[in-house]
Amino acid sequence: MLRKSWGGKFALLFGALLALIALVAVACGGDDDDEKGGETPASGGQATQAGGGQATKPAPTSTPEKVKEPANKAELAKLKGEIIIDGSSTVYPVTAAAAEEFRKYAKDVRISVGISGTGGGFKKFCNGETDIQDASRPILPTEVEACKAKGIEYIELPVAYDGLSVVVSPKNTWAQCLTVAELKKIWEPDAQGKITNWKQVRDSFPDRPLKLYGAGADSGTFDYFTEAIMGKAKSSRGDYQASEDDNILVQGVSGDENSLGYFGYAYYIENPGKLKLVAIDEKGDGNCVLPSEETIRGGKYQPLSRPIFIYVRKEAADRPEVQAFVKFYLSKSFTPIIPTKEVGYIPLTDELYAAITKRFEEKKLGTLFPKGSEVGATLDRYLK
Repeated sequence: MLRKSWGGKFALLFGALLALIALVAVACGGDDDDEKGGETPASGGQATQAGGGQATKPAPTSTPEKVKEPANKAELAKLKGEIIIDGSSTVYPVTAAAAEEFRKYAKDVRISVGISGTGGGFKKFCNGETDIQDASRPILPTEVEACKAKGIEYIELPVAYDGLSVVVSPKNTWAQCLTVAELKKIWEPDAQGKITNWKQVRDSFPDRPLKLYGAGADSGTFDYFTEAIMGKAKSSRGDYQASEDDNILVQGVSGDENSLGYFGYAYYIENPGKLKLVAIDEKGDGNCVLPSEETIRGGKYQPLSRPIFIYVRKEAADRPEVQAFVKFYLSKSFTPIIPTKEVGYIPLTDELYAAITKRFEEKKLGTLFPKGSEVGATLDRYLK
């Protein structure tokens, strides 16, 4: 009787073991995407969230065009080498996605993408430490001189549009729209230690502490925001939580009901439910506009719409793996991915991508923004 009982138990255990092995095999077999591109910090998944209250809700990102497999797929498979990229945390999601897609075809090319801010990245780039520089604004005249002093020549390439986004916690029920004048009142240097309560911004706002989060001084987003809102780059109060890593700012704003922050549009898109957009009233006339694919590309979201860039070091551009990566970045093998929820930015027109690719192929050196950042800048100059 004992042996019969044990035999039955053994059969049940053996059957359970076989079922477990089958489940493990299915789980392991379902993941065939082991090749992830680059040495990139995790940024999490992305999805679209609408918000903003009084203003028109942002349209979801459009269905992208079909991604085209590169015609030179066989040549890409033969490439080897390493590409070192650093700079803007705003441009990071685009470049990191381009690196991941590229390595599906060029598995032997190692690509590292760092985040040290646009300013911090240019310091490395102008010192010859990196091959490609991510930048959320054009190179500044002082950075042009720094590169020149070290003999670093470069090719300037716009890659997408961004709408620098002002955000609050979803628990914030009062800040639906802010004027540019109110943003200046909050962020100008004279506000330091003085404008510390929401009621000081607008009488109808509640008597609550105002906690601020924004880009660090090495960030191109900091340069652009301060120039667009204060009229002078780097003019800002200093008593706020600053970081060149936008993921840190997302965590701060999302966890604080009394917070207000700003960063690139993609970081709003990739954090569904954690943030709420604040519409911007540029002229103070009640016309509140939220950032969206339509308002950013169409120039309606002002003054915080801007192009974003990569800069390619001339010597690096001579290497086959760098040439292939940059052309891939600007091609239909990647650009249709830019407006998806996985990246969250606004692609340029086909005409612009063609002109910018030609600029890279012809190795046109220098910048078309001799004064640096330009509020409300367009990219028509690249077509001429």
